[in-house]
Amino acid sequence: MAAVRSSEKPGPFRRAGRSVGRALHLPFTGTAKGIRKATHAHGAGESGLGRLIELHAVNGAGDVMITVALASTVFFSVPTDEARGRVALYLAVTMAPFTLLAPVIGPLLDRLPHGRRAAMAGAMLTRALLALTMSGAVATGGLELYPAALGVLVASKAYGVVRSAVVPRLLPPKFPLVRANSRVTLAGLLATGAAAPIGAGLHQIGPQWPLYGAFVIFVAGTFLAFTMPPKVDSAKGERKMQLVARGSKKRPSLRTVGPSVFNGLQANAAHRALSGFLIFFLAFLLRQHPLAGQSAAVSLAIVGVCAGTGNAVGTAVGAWLKARAPEVIIATVLGLALTAAIFAAVFFGGLTIAVLATTAGFTQALSKLSLDACIQRDVPEEVRTSAFARAETLLQMSWVVGGAIGIALPLNGVLGMSVAAGLVATGALFSVRGLLGAARHGAPHPRVG
Repeated sequence: MAAVRSSEKPGPFRRAGRSVGRALHLPFTGTAKGIRKATHAHGAGESGLGRLIELHAVNGAGDVMITVALASTVFFSVPTDEARGRVALYLAVTMAPFTLLAPVIGPLLDRLPHGRRAAMAGAMLTRALLALTMSGAVATGGLELYPAALGVLVASKAYGVVRSAVVPRLLPPKFPLVRANSRVTLAGLLATGAAAPIGAGLHQIGPQWPLYGAFVIFVAGTFLAFTMPPKVDSAKGERKMQLVARGSKKRPSLRTVGPSVFNGLQANAAHRALSGFLIFFLAFLLRQHPLAGQSAAVSLAIVGVCAGTGNAVGTAVGAWLKARAPEVIIATVLGLALTAAIFAAVFFGGLTIAVLATTAGFTQALSKLSLDACIQRDVPEEVRTSAFARAETLLQMSWVVGGAIGIALPLNGVLGMSVAAGLVATGALFSVRGLLGAARHGAPHPRVG
């Protein structure tokens, strides 16, 4: 009798229940399978690059949750004059010490060649715990918020340095580094765009809720970091960066790796300084003088979307261009950014601000990917990861300098755009000639000393 019952088909109510369950479950499982298929395509799953892409998406989502919480406390919750003081305090307490710590991060992480997974997991766990710490102070904006924000910044940049060092070890066969970095960066941008409205929604419940969300995300990232393949921790074939030009007796540094890398770094430093400047300067300018017919929040959102769109398009174009004439690409996009900044200064208005934000995002992404291609081509494999670490800390310091200028400058649009043009022009003055010369004659190959 029991055997007869077990062979009977399920009733209509059970079949309907299963159909409803599958229908409700499909969007989540289908989305997860689609994401996994995209991140593991073209050999990225077998090499381990897919895991890094997913980890970087988690990193971007967690960082934007903390950004939403801090922005609501430090910037949006108080009048403009007080907000400017709070942001200046934030810059002084977090960014200024970071300029001293940044040069130490790369060399320190060089001493951990066997612990890169643990270093990335530690950066995730540190931010998870600091997010909980900040949740108690975010509503009041107390001074204890700022040391925790500094810790988050340092942990975030430490993760970024390790990530840059790890990518070359996870390349699938015949997969150029610039394309791999494009995939990783694009995953972070998409995750940031998806998590930002979620963070804003959590903030409507309470100012501490985005930080609770960040805690959950970073805890997940802590475990995900340990799923990376063991070769991430391998130091086989690596040495510390001791790069010298042939016949040179100068102290080894990034200046001696060849003109393409050195001038590419100068150009990218100008892009990062422009990015930091625009973020801080436009945040206050648009709050005081919103775009025509828009509120301050909407004006900032429009500019942020423009910058994010430009960054995503630049990343996609970088993957398409791969490593074609990277010096020419860097020089070209620097000229494009300078043109947009001059145009915004001469014809200052809402449209030109949006165009500059889009252009700055596009050129920064494409220039950084081209710099990565130069490092891949010109820096020997055994010291390439160390070169990435030092380049990343230098670029972050440039962003800090640009942000400090944006905080200190009076809220005059024409003046601000003129300063933005000056930052880019300075980078062009020091780098374009060397980049084009290296592209014409071919960069001399440095040796390991």
